[in-house]
Amino acid sequence: MRKLVFALMAVGLLAGCTNAEKGAVVGGVGGAAVGALVSGDVAGAAVGGLIGGVGGYLIGKSADRAGYCRYRDQNGRIYEDRC
Repeated sequence: MRKLVFALMAVGLLAGCTNAEKGAVVGGVGGAAVGALVSGDVAGAAVGGLIGGVGGYLIGKSADRAGYCRYRDQNGRIYEDRC
């Protein structure tokens, strides 16, 4: 099972062009795997895949902003500002 998940993630990394697309694929595959393991059925895998895909897309999209970098403040919060 682990080999299958890693193989799907590797294919997903190659299939995506932008950081947002790569994040969506990796998040979706990872979320589906976790959802399937936790719930033990297809519905849990679908919900996990959806949540992971959306989360991965949003995280990847934030990395695609040209001219912006991610920083961490003294409280540990991550924010974006011009590089």
